Amino acid sequence: MSKFKKSSNTQQEIPTAALPDIIFMLLFFFMVTTVMRETDIMVKQTLPRATQLTKIERKSLVSYIYIGEPRNTSLYGGEPKIQTNDVFVDANEIVQFVSQEKDKLSEVERDQITMSMKVDVDVKMGIISDVQQELREANARKVLYSAIRSAE
Repeated sequence: MSKFKKSSNTQQEIPTAALPDIIFMLLFFFMVTTVMRETDIMVKQTLPRATQLTKIERKSLVSYIYIGEPRNTSLYGGEPKIQTNDVFVDANEIVQFVSQEKDKLSEVERDQITMSMKVDVDVKMGIISDVQQELREANARKVLYSAIRSAE
């Protein structure tokens, strides 16, 4: 009868050859899926509070119009301004902005564009109604007003 020796000094190492590949795949995944901020908001934004809100399904069809007092009042003054993308515009330039935003979309999606107005709480209704009138002239019928959920 032979004796069997028990070998207790076995080493099981974790294979790390594929680890750099996995890290680079994760890096590329997050680089592709991360959305960077598109515009630099140059107006003060204290959004109004609301109780009944709905979430937007397709954010790719939404273009933003910011209305509020400029952050740099020494350069732009203290009156409320309209900002689209990264520039201040007058109310009569809204039609041109809407047509530029529609041109970025495919022909099928042009009628589905939504204009989102992010308006500061302290802005008077006059400038808002001017923008609404220009949106009607530009045939941008879907308008939503951004707000934050109020704590009830």
